[in-house]
Amino acid sequence: MQAGHLVFAFLLLASIATRAETLVGTVVGVADGDTVTVLDADHQQHKIRIGGVDSPEKAQPYGQRSKQSMSALVFGKEVDVQWNKRDRYRRIVGKVMVAPSDCPTCPKTLDAGLAQVTMGLAWWYEKYAKDQSAEDAGRYEFAEHEARAKRAGLWADASPIPPWDWRKAQRR
Repeated sequence: MQAGHLVFAFLLLASIATRAETLVGTVVGVADGDTVTVLDADHQQHKIRIGGVDSPEKAQPYGQRSKQSMSALVFGKEVDVQWNKRDRYRRIVGKVMVAPSDCPTCPKTLDAGLAQVTMGLAWWYEKYAKDQSAEDAGRYEFAEHEARAKRAGLWADASPIPPWDWRKAQRR
């Protein structure tokens, strides 16, 4: 029976450690297509790196369009950021949920990162798929395949350069 209690305690701790937190606030800044600043109820600003996506850098083709799209989705709006980690720059990495633009009084059901991938204005960041739920990873992967097939946004280019490759080339 002792071993059973130990296993239960371990599983409980593991579930607590992986449970996502939710930050509620208003988007007061959009740095690019995958990074926003959220002001919480205590008037603290939080840099948010939108999980599961990587958008073109500002100097890349579609970089400005990606930023404009993210601004249209979330700027000035209340969002729920579901998160459970920070990146090496101490930004919160999470899923940003917002009410759809055509229904500002509706619940926050629009996933801003998924919307960016669907419109062809961000890549699904497969390298970090393990940080997403299996359901989210599947949705993002499917959205990217659909955007590619439709040649939406950056997929209209014959061979768009992923931002991680572009950044690597800039460092050289």
